[in-house]
Amino acid sequence: MGRAWKFGDDVDTDVIIQGKYLVINEPHELAKHVFENLRPEFARKVRKGDFVVAGENFGCGSSREHAPIALKATGIEAVIAKSYARIFFRNAVNIGLRAIECEDADRINDGDELEIDYGRNRIVNKTKNEEYPFTPLPDFLKKILESGGLVNFARSMYGDRK
Repeated sequence: MGRAWKFGDDVDTDVIIQGKYLVINEPHELAKHVFENLRPEFARKVRKGDFVVAGENFGCGSSREHAPIALKATGIEAVIAKSYARIFFRNAVNIGLRAIECEDADRINDGDELEIDYGRNRIVNKTKNEEYPFTPLPDFLKKILESGGLVNFARSMYGDRK
């Protein structure tokens, strides 16, 4: 269970992690700057298992992988949004960050306590005593996420060829 950090529509990758930090290659260092201009307290106060919740078109803008990498490094359980920019969604899956598409994301408030029931494809809002269905992922994307990302998935399928 974790709390919701609520954002609006069209949260672009420059808002998630500013371009000036793209020289940082260590994920946990990147995580210190997530949402720095929009919610300066986020990096200090986010906890393992929390959720980023947003509206339409989350992760629009540039195709940089730094945005999902930085979000994952904060320890969040998942991003829940009404919709995603396609490249962000695929980058998130490829690095092992859960990106959950939920039409009812706007019913979740900042600070709500949430749980994800992956078996039933439901978000459980403990604060409001409500449940919201989410779009299930195809099996091949689930396998990539369960492996921790595309590189780990490929290694599990084909070995570590050097």
